[in-house]
Amino acid sequence: MPDAVLIALVVAAVLLVVIGFYKAVKIVPQQRMDVVERLGRYDRTLKPGLRILVPFFDSVRTKVDMREQVVSFPPQPVITSDNLVVSIDTVLYFRVVDPVRATYEISNFLQAIEQLTVTTLRNVIGSMDMERALTSRDEINRHLSGVLDETTGRWGIKVTRVEIKAIEPPPSIRDAMEKQMRAERDRRAAILNAEGTKQSQILTADGERQAAILRAQGEREARILQAEGQAKAIATVFNAVHTADPDPKVLAYQYLQALPQIANGQANKLWIIPAEMTKALEGIGNTLTGLLPGHPDLAALTTPPGNGEAPGEAINEALAAAQAAAAETEEEARKGLPASPAGDQVAPSSVLGQSPEREHC
Repeated sequence: MPDAVLIALVVAAVLLVVIGFYKAVKIVPQQRMDVVERLGRYDRTLKPGLRILVPFFDSVRTKVDMREQVVSFPPQPVITSDNLVVSIDTVLYFRVVDPVRATYEISNFLQAIEQLTVTTLRNVIGSMDMERALTSRDEINRHLSGVLDETTGRWGIKVTRVEIKAIEPPPSIRDAMEKQMRAERDRRAAILNAEGTKQSQILTADGERQAAILRAQGEREARILQAEGQAKAIATVFNAVHTADPDPKVLAYQYLQALPQIANGQANKLWIIPAEMTKALEGIGNTLTGLLPGHPDLAALTTPPGNGEAPGEAINEALAAAQAAAAETEEEARKGLPASPAGDQVAPSSVLGQSPEREHC
């Protein structure tokens, strides 16, 4: 019996040593700190590595993770300044900088951060309308980060970043926003189409203007060249006429040749004979009068010479051609000659310088 009691005592002592050793030796991993209490009171903070505790006197109160943590809060309904309820999801990034204060200053710092985020969101969003809330996420994030960092600093918590994941307006508001966005896109498309049409018309008009300018310049240069050519031709004819010094009879003959061309054409109802042409016709008429049969000059021209040669056949042929031309011109003048200023028809014989008695010779 005494042996059994001794064995039990030895076994109890061994178990007590093992348990004490297990409680005395602690291995703290990296990026973790353990808050140690001795007899219910804070004693020290264990840093990473192998640490020794006093068995049955020291105990680990909390194991604090020193890494940066990410917490996603569920959607929270928030009322904007224009009385619209929107649902906002937030994501919070924080890390513990003082494990002692995080343990003793607040019972549950994660729950406290969540509630503080919700209340701060309601204050910030409540001062904005929905349009501004949807487009001012950076401003909301900065305001939340400032408020949370200031409040959680005394808890040993450092809020590094706050992000708004989503802002969900009511379904009716989403439909209205989609319609507005669609209308805005249609308006932009119509504006771009109108600007394209405008630019196309401007380019087309500019091209037509340049083409018209080029055509006008070409026509101007062509007319200038034509005018220069006509001027050179007139100058050449003028110089040739003055250089040749033509006889008045030749000019009268040229006038007679031009009369049929002047009277030609169905649209020529009225044509005017210049005074110079009348004088020329009178001169040629006098010349032709001297060549009529019975005239002394004609007899002198047709009398054979003393050496017995034949009369001048060239003179007879010239006389016949002149009589035929005079008759043809007189007939055309009778058909197309305009009335005189006194209201009487101008007699062709007066134009040719002949008397009425010799008209039928």
